[in-house]
Amino acid sequence: MSALIGPEDLAHEIDIVWVAPDIDELDYVRQALDRVRGRRTAPPFHRDGRLVGYAILGSDARASRASGTYLRRVFWVAPHDRDSAPEGLYKSGAPSEAVDPRTVEAGVEGSKTVRSQAGPPSALPDYRGIALPSA
Repeated sequence: MSALIGPEDLAHEIDIVWVAPDIDELDYVRQALDRVRGRRTAPPFHRDGRLVGYAILGSDARASRASGTYLRRVFWVAPHDRDSAPEGLYKSGAPSEAVDPRTVEAGVEGSKTVRSQAGPPSALPDYRGIALPSA
């Protein structure tokens, strides 16, 4: 999960909506927090890439006093990501904000997996007795 997204940012999520029909075929999705006007509707998307999912916030989520907007998690892929360019920049490895979409749930941070990182696990986690999720 991104270092800029903490558990408090996920506390009011009640559902994840996947808008991409091929979400199971994506090795990873990028996740970010966006400021949006509503808790439930599809957020506007202004990145170079495509929106593949977003979080729905519950009625207990409060808007920022300063801006009247909500922080919501969005999931997206860039044009140069592995799904569109399998031999490109992320043939192996993945962007720092990438997580395996199969590990994403409302209120739960997504995880990096061997699949999302496109490579064998490093020796360091094995040395420390920590196993990366394989799914």
